[in-house]
Amino acid sequence: MAPVPLQTRSVRVPAVPPTRARHVVTTFAVALAIITYIDRVCISQAAPAMRNDLRLTAVEMGWAFSVFSWAYALFEIPGGWLGDRLGPRRVLMRVVIWWSFFTAATGWVWNFASLVVARALFGAGEAGCFPNLTRAFTTWLPARERERAQAILWLSARWGGAFTPLLVVYILDYVTWRRAFEIFGAIGIVWALAFYHWYRDDPREHPAVNEAELALLPPRSRTATVHGPIPWGRFLRRPAVWLLWMQYVCLAYGWWFYITWLPTYLREARGVGLKQGALLAGLPLFLGGVGCFVSGYLAPPLARRVGGVARARQILAVTGFVCASIAVLVFIRLQDPTVAILALSVSSFFNDFVMPTSWAACMDMGGRYSGTLSGSMNMMGNIAGGFSPLVVGYLLAWTANDWTLTFYVSATIYMLGGVCWLFLDSHTPVDADTRLSEI
Repeated sequence: MAPVPLQTRSVRVPAVPPTRARHVVTTFAVALAIITYIDRVCISQAAPAMRNDLRLTAVEMGWAFSVFSWAYALFEIPGGWLGDRLGPRRVLMRVVIWWSFFTAATGWVWNFASLVVARALFGAGEAGCFPNLTRAFTTWLPARERERAQAILWLSARWGGAFTPLLVVYILDYVTWRRAFEIFGAIGIVWALAFYHWYRDDPREHPAVNEAELALLPPRSRTATVHGPIPWGRFLRRPAVWLLWMQYVCLAYGWWFYITWLPTYLREARGVGLKQGALLAGLPLFLGGVGCFVSGYLAPPLARRVGGVARARQILAVTGFVCASIAVLVFIRLQDPTVAILALSVSSFFNDFVMPTSWAACMDMGGRYSGTLSGSMNMMGNIAGGFSPLVVGYLLAWTANDWTLTFYVSATIYMLGGVCWLFLDSHTPVDADTRLSEI
């Protein structure tokens, strides 16, 4: 038999596997989520020493907790809009440096007014974090990886907050609360410089990304930076957007108790010691992180079983809200502090069952405007979060330190969040019917 000519032979070219640069983006996001919650939660553990040194009342400390949340809420939309317009690379580098400075500056305050200013400016900087991370995920991750990436992100954030009380307690064995804030502020500066050096707003411009990985990512037309105006009219006319905002209000209100008043509650209402209180105060955030993880990993197989992403998210979110409410009601009736905090931690677990669904909904509904939409959702949540510790402070003043009413309020609001998800379409893009010329 005559040999086959060389030029007619089929040559099998081995397929080049996709690079994994997108996982580096997720790693950066996870690290920043941890830093964010360390910087945010450390004040709750330092609060008793701060109140003593600065001679603050419970209401004044409540204002210090709340002003961070309101400044955070106020700058959520501008932070997300800048990410959509300029890209997360420049925006995140600047806002992380900003809030890291004011984390350190919290250790330099000398009275109530200076504390309020420092916490407000700290909150204004942190506002740009999660909308810009969501924008980065929208650009760098395939749709099938988004839910789980958000789950890992919020797991890391919650665990950062969970271990912060113990971290702060042990640091306070060696330095004052003022030096502790300086230490935490320095960590963010390092992250900002490393991120700016590595990250690119367009994966096509990154030398670590090959064609196989680019083929997995959304097309440029769906993720390019925005040059026109944000379609606020379209946002406001969509019932799904209003329901997205309202459910996050319900999610945030009860959750803010864990990172503000919980250490004080354990000491004053349950008689728990400082280090045991730090351990118990971290437990709700720890289990909340587990709730994020479990929800994110249940979402894809559940979507296949029930016939759609939107239906799967609805089931997870309603389950989370209803079970969180029930767990709070159980917590109220328990006398043993350890068992009671376990019940409250179960509530936190189901609270965070809703987190990956909420943020993944922003990515699907927002598209190119995911930074702005997620920023607006987080703004609404933090407005509610800002009221939460302030309401607790006033309730303590009005009821002679009776903590019970605040938990009934939280349980009721959780139930309202579940009702929102019964009617929420979390998958259809806000600009689904927008012509290309209008984008």
